[in-house]
Amino acid sequence: MMKSPMILKETCSGLERYEIQDEMLQNREIECVGEVNAESVNSLIAQIRYLNRLDDEKEITIYINSPGGEVQSGLALYDVMQAVKCPIRTVCIGTAASMGALLFASGDKRDILPHARVMIHDPLVINGISGNALQIKGMSDDLMRIREITGQILAAHTNRTIAEIYEKTAVDSYFYADEAVNFGLADRVIDEL
Repeated sequence: MMKSPMILKETCSGLERYEIQDEMLQNREIECVGEVNAESVNSLIAQIRYLNRLDDEKEITIYINSPGGEVQSGLALYDVMQAVKCPIRTVCIGTAASMGALLFASGDKRDILPHARVMIHDPLVINGISGNALQIKGMSDDLMRIREITGQILAAHTNRTIAEIYEKTAVDSYFYADEAVNFGLADRVIDEL
């Protein structure tokens, strides 16, 4: 595991070292980097709730560079992003794919860097399906329900119809910066942070 960069700051008690994420948090900036899972989402939810409690009118910026991950964990983070009062700005800094794309698209302000990209697709079954016919039908029904939920979320945040979303999510659909703006996944391409 890569160590987080440290910052040295001179204080009245001497030199103090702390992680760069602590400085970013003070500036209301957090990162959604890597896989979306229970651990990463719990950390993000705690940071968002903390910043919302400090000032529920001041914007929070979430930098996203994620291949996606667990749908249920991602939906928990989505719900918190929608539930807090403070505005959420999302910035795509690399790739926002799958659940990472849904989280990126759900920001109140959505910025994307010039060479970043967004990828959307239908929910996937990672470990395969096994069991009796009723179990497989239950899993299939649940997967279709998740497809419906994520499709409705993307449609709401892109101002696209559910049919347009399903057409794009039937396969892995990649959108580079300008394409993401044109499709409604992002608001603007930025070249400075």
